[in-house]
Amino acid sequence: MAETTIQSLDQLSSLKPATPEAPKYVQKLDKQGRAYATGKRKNAVARVWIKPGAGKIVVNTRPIEVFFARPVLRMLIQQPLVASQRNGQYDVICSVSGGGLSGQAGAVRHGISKALTYFEPDLRGVLKRGGFLTRDSRVVERKKYGKAKARRSFQFSKR
Repeated sequence: MAETTIQSLDQLSSLKPATPEAPKYVQKLDKQGRAYATGKRKNAVARVWIKPGAGKIVVNTRPIEVFFARPVLRMLIQQPLVASQRNGQYDVICSVSGGGLSGQAGAVRHGISKALTYFEPDLRGVLKRGGFLTRDSRVVERKKYGKAKARRSFQFSKR
């Protein structure tokens, strides 16, 4: 093994290994020119398709205003589109099942975010910083035997 002695700091930088470059993400579209993604939250699963359009969002064959009546849930769903400044540019069709309304809204948001990254890979950084690509893995804890609920004990009585 031949050891080289370094005389200056310039030579030190030449020894440093090259940093690997970031992975290149490619566009994933189906035959109809749509991007598909699956979003999940709690026990809800949403299958989401996006395509260029007028900004219409349809959930289980119903408009978003009918399916998600609460304005907070509609705002939650549109967050990825607003953050990426693509509001009104994509039509979103999704089918969602399982869980409650809040979980379903979170699942649709997660699915829209993933589908946007498949349609426009450049948006990945914006959506990742916003936390939209992270799957919220919190689910309800199962009930244990000898307990009233998952952790709550039965009421104690001395007599």
